This record gives sequence, C-alpha cells and structure tokens, in this order.
Amino acid sequence: MPSNWESLDAPLRESVQHNVEIYERVRPALKLVTRDVLLVLRDMLKGSEVTPLFVTGRTKTVESFKEKISRTEEPLEPGGRRLLKFPDPFRTLNDMVGIRVITKLPAENAAVANIIKRQRQLFDCRGDREKDIGSIESGTYGYSSRHLILRTIQNEAVKEYQQVFNPDLQPNGSYFFECQIRTIFAHAWSEIEHDIRFKAEDPRAWTPHFDRQFTATAAMLETVETAFSDLHENYEEVRGYWDMDGEGAAPLTPNRIRDVWRTLLPHVDRKVDDDWGWAAELLAAHGLNQTMQLAGLLSANQITEVRRALDHRYSPGPDRLLDDLLLWQYGTKHIDLTAEEPDAVPHPRRDSLLRRLRQIERYRMTKK
Repeated sequence: MPSNWESLDAPLRESVQHNVEIYERVRPALKLVTRDVLLVLRDMLKGSEVTPLFVTGRTKTVESFKEKISRTEEPLEPGGRRLLKFPDPFRTLNDMVGIRVITKLPAENAAVANIIKRQRQLFDCRGDREKDIGSIESGTYGYSSRHLILRTIQNEAVKEYQQVFNPDLQPNGSYFFECQIRTIFAHAWSEIEHDIRFKAEDPRAWTPHFDRQFTATAAMLETVETAFSDLHENYEEVRGYWDMDGEGAAPLTPNRIRDVWRTLLPHVDRKVDDDWGWAAELLAAHGLNQTMQLAGLLSANQITEVRRALDHRYSPGPDRLLDDLLLWQYGTKHIDLTAEEPDAVPHPRRDSLLRRLRQIERYRMTKK
C-alpha cells in the first residue's frame, strides 16, 4: 500500500514539497519552541497539587510532517482532482509541537488540564476535548486522551521562530501547539497500538483479530484504571480518618461508626440491620467519640491479636469484634463500664467478658 506522499499527483507533490522545504529550514527554531513550552509546563506542574509521572515534548519530524500534509480529501465536484487536506499546514496544523503529560489516574487528567488552563498569562486554551476512538456513548473501547490546543502569549522562543519563518513580519510570540494529557495505561496502549496500526512496515500484515485484541486490552485497562481509582479514593478516605483538622475529628454518631467500619473492615459486616447505636454506646463508655479514636481501635494488627487470643469458633460480626477489641484494650475497665453490676443476678454478660478476658491474659502470657 503506497504512502500518502506516493499517492500524490505531480501538482500536489510540488505544493507539499515546497512546504516540506520550509519546514526543514524552520524546524531547528521550532525545536527551541518545544523545549521552552515543555520546561514551562514542567515547572508549572512541579509546584501544583498534581504531580504527573512525566512530561515530554517532541517536534514533528520532517518525514512525519511530509506524510501528514500529503493527506488528501475528496474533490469538491464529482470526477475532480483530489485536494490536499492541509494546503496551508503552517496555519492549520497544531501538532508540529506536541507535549504529553502522563498521569497515574483518570481524575488527574482533569486536574492537570485545569491547572494549565488557569495560567492565562502564559497560555490561551483554544480547544479542549476528550479524544477517543472507542467512546463511552457508543459502548466501545479504545484510545482516550484529553487534548488541549494552547496558544502561547508573548513567548520569546516563538518570536525567534517567527523571525526565522518570515523575517518581514513583526513577531508576536503567539503559536498554537497541542498538549495531550492521559494516564500511563492509556499511554502504553496508544504507543503499542500506534506502532502496530500506523507505523507497521507492511500495512498488509493485518488481521481483524488484531482489532479484537486491541479492543479487549482497552477494556481491561479501563477496568484496571477504575480499580486503581477506587483504591485511591478509599486510601484518601482512610487517610482522612487520621486528620484531626478534618475527618479525624468528626463525632462518632451511629451512622458514622457504620460508615467507618464498612470502609476499614468491609469483610466483617454480618449485621442484618443498620442499627449501630449499640456501638456508639460501647465507645462512648470509654470516652471514644471521634473518628480518629475509632480508626486507632480498629488496627489491623490489634484485630489479628484478638482473633488469635480468643480463637473464635465462628467469624465474629461487628458487635462481637468491637466488644472484644475494647476488652483487649481496656480489660476489667471495659467489664465494669459495660456489664451488669457484680451483685446482679444473673450476670451473663459479665461472665462472658470475664471468661474472654482470662483467654486474653493467657494468650499474652504465652507471648512473653
């Protein structure tokens, strides 16, 4: 299959070759523009609330430029000559300078885009869109990326490039370039897909099975991205439990205890109702009334020790496990605060707690 360039007729080739020669002449100056905007963006993001994995830039190669501007469109009239898609590439192409910002999670794409768009003294955002081959609306999978079209403002490197491009015009430092923002997963997928689909040495070496494989891997990567996003959100939520200037100081209402428990111990939730008032009463008996105090009590290491000490015949639900954790931490104080009076008849809870406390004490003796 011939390349775009090889498919051109003589008049179109002449036009394309003229622009290629211009590009060869100005490309060294354009590489300095790429370097300048790359350094500006790196510095901008370095001090922001989002830290990308990396930020890279490239200036389109002469060969790539030549092949792109050799693309044609259908003629205006039936039977007419095909037309160049980019007859004036220096005015219409925005990807001769390209920047890529690679993030960890999808939510960071929007955050990075917003940071860049706020720097209006440096860049004017003239385009912002989600570019994908497989869109959510069509129920398919494929390449996805946030694409910004940015215009530099009074950029000195651009002014030098403009002087090289046309010394007769007054340089204004304004230049359009493309900034792609995508996750590391989307980046890996698109690089491999681009190498095989668009850079393959022999375009005939293709089978529909490749399309199926690319679609399948895109779906898997989206699932992985979603899983990592959920993991990150859970981490941020749990980390907030230890912030006494924020969530850590939140009062322990029954609903709050339920939500914290289900976040930290989702595998230990065998309650048949949503009444967590009992838990609030148990914790309040010891003066535990803030989220951070509950998070500290539900320590994974402490839970492991309690399970070993009491050797539960059945996996305990939240009510039993919380009771045992408080008993582990407060001992006889927990019994005196939450059980029947010693002279009460009968006193089944006190008996049960005393028996479990003796098990805990025996276990601790074996650990010495």
